[in-house]
Amino acid sequence: MSEQELPPWLREQVSRLQQLQQNLQAIMMQKQQLEIENVETDRALEELKKAGADDAVYKAAGSVMVKAKKDEVVKELEEKKELGATRVKVLEKQETRVKENLKEVETKINEMIRGGGPGPATLGKPKAE
Repeated sequence: MSEQELPPWLREQVSRLQQLQQNLQAIMMQKQQLEIENVETDRALEELKKAGADDAVYKAAGSVMVKAKKDEVVKELEEKKELGATRVKVLEKQETRVKENLKEVETKINEMIRGGGPGPATLGKPKAE
């Protein structure tokens, strides 16, 4: 059965399922990128802690490196780490919500297929994402 042969009510739910899957994939990719950045920030902080007070410290400023004060760079990296952790938590909550919506839509599709069409239990407004 091709997508063109599907009844409109089922096509709509399949389309919603695909959209949720794409949203989930985008969220997971963003979360993975943030986690990688957090690991890099941790490594940079570890190296800075090994550096002595008089050692030269540089930070990236676009495509060049500039000399900076160690304590300022540490402070910037700790703020970046904190912000990254907060953003990961937000993405985790979004991920959970999208996964729940995916389950609901999959269940609705299965009920529609078994029932042969939308019924009073399956019709209605979808939950907000």
